[in-house]
Amino acid sequence: MSHKSKVGELNVNYLTDEEIWRIFTTVLSTKSVKSSTYKYALIKSIIENLYQINDHYELSYDQLAYGCTKVYWNLVVHHDLVKQNRGKNAKAVTDILEFQKRYSIPKEFSFDKINSELQLKLVSKIKSVMKTNVFGALYGDTNGHFYAFDHKREYFKIKSNVHQFMLKYQLLLVHLTNYHMAKMIEELNDIPNINYLLEKVQTVAKRSSLKPFEEILLHYFEASCFYCGKDLSRENSRTEVDHFIPWSFVQSDQIWNLVLSCRDCNNSKRDKLPDRGYLNFIIDRNEQLIDRVQDQKVLHNYKDKKIVMLYDYSIQNGFDEIWVPKRG
Repeated sequence: MSHKSKVGELNVNYLTDEEIWRIFTTVLSTKSVKSSTYKYALIKSIIENLYQINDHYELSYDQLAYGCTKVYWNLVVHHDLVKQNRGKNAKAVTDILEFQKRYSIPKEFSFDKINSELQLKLVSKIKSVMKTNVFGALYGDTNGHFYAFDHKREYFKIKSNVHQFMLKYQLLLVHLTNYHMAKMIEELNDIPNINYLLEKVQTVAKRSSLKPFEEILLHYFEASCFYCGKDLSRENSRTEVDHFIPWSFVQSDQIWNLVLSCRDCNNSKRDKLPDRGYLNFIIDRNEQLIDRVQDQKVLHNYKDKKIVMLYDYSIQNGFDEIWVPKRG
């Protein structure tokens, strides 16, 4: 059975966009056998990590497990959507509930509020579940056309043109995955309606606080608004952290995409792209950050071309309302 496989080699046959769409449609729909929501969680985690892939199109199991753990913690503990499997509880759910009880973690805590050491322990548990039930299952559904994997090396390699496809159609894939995942959770849990669920599923990957990033940026840079230059060190000035390219497209919190902002700019920018001229500013800022930060994991797999590509793909995905700050 494919879900028990420990190694999966990449099918090297080239796929057109139409063929990739056909496979995605099958995987997301009821045509694909799904006893749990695992496959949706893995797809969400892959999307979250699209810009963390290295030059060889590889991701680590830890990266993918972190994304899946965050999804399930926030669904199961934070939103009390315990049923994620047909029949008995999914192993990931059981492990998470036991972990929460063992360490007396309040259910009000979203995943990012948990102590980082405990986060890593839980991610390790969920990684084991994914090895047993998830990587091979989605690999089988895609007939090896999307990715290769190896449990011993804990290595996941996505096909280059599938990666390009997911970047190009990222927002649509996010919406489709969220919808089908919410639809399945609705069938499994006693909840009000699918709109209620969609809101929960859409935001489970979102970090509730960007305070740690704010502290890093304030440590290395002056307290001023990235967009309008306003001094944020003065009394009554509120420092906020903004996703340069909107979170609703990026679906991930990466410091190379985060900037210090005043409240006025953050409120007026909202879900819009800043003017393209700001791309040079954030590239310069990130180069300074690379020079100053001791721990290079902070900018894991960052390259200038990634943020330029991200900017261009976000426009192709409908983020074409360009924003500039008000002056004066």
